[in-house]
Amino acid sequence: MTFSLTPDDLLGLYARGVFPMADSRDDPDLYVVDPPMRGVLPLDQFHLSRRLARTVRQNRFEVRVDTAFDAVVEGCAGGGPERPKTWINAEIQSLYGELHRRGVAHSIESWRDGELVGGLYGVRIGAAFFGESMFSRATDASKVAMVHLIARMWAGGFLLLDCQFLTSHLATFGGVEIPRRTYRMMLKAALDRRGDFYRMPMAADGACALQAISQRS
Repeated sequence: MTFSLTPDDLLGLYARGVFPMADSRDDPDLYVVDPPMRGVLPLDQFHLSRRLARTVRQNRFEVRVDTAFDAVVEGCAGGGPERPKTWINAEIQSLYGELHRRGVAHSIESWRDGELVGGLYGVRIGAAFFGESMFSRATDASKVAMVHLIARMWAGGFLLLDCQFLTSHLATFGGVEIPRRTYRMMLKAALDRRGDFYRMPMAADGACALQAISQRS
């Protein structure tokens, strides 16, 4: 089904518990996805391995927030040996770029020697964060970004991290699948609250992120 979305339409989809995708980067068509089982990462079940905690603590990457949103989306869309096919087409890139300019879409970025080497992006509504995609050009770059996202959500009083689909990568962090009905109950509760994405300092380092997680674990 071919259709066009406005940024307001996109926010409305999230509020109803569905989201758009394209079949491929080169396919101009979008379709709405409403999976019977939804991937989520319960914040109180977040699993952080000792090895990754050590990497975060050592600040091997400089983690920035919202400084290169379009570049992160491009990195997620760009394919590569481990991502030969992506669902992020030109319309999706444009829509999320507009949401970022409105202040409701965010990126967590891993930088090394002045180069963007990994990160993730998603949409914030109420106390819910809808994780869209992540990419990595260096070992653990996207994983470190995920740790900083979790810390930021804990610090800001968020209730729901929507991962859309559960992958083996997300399962290592504690991600699970829940039925659509359960997800929508969780979504309603999260939309009735307000999360503060910037309560944690923008320049938070690894120690700050680990402290935020340990205080709520």
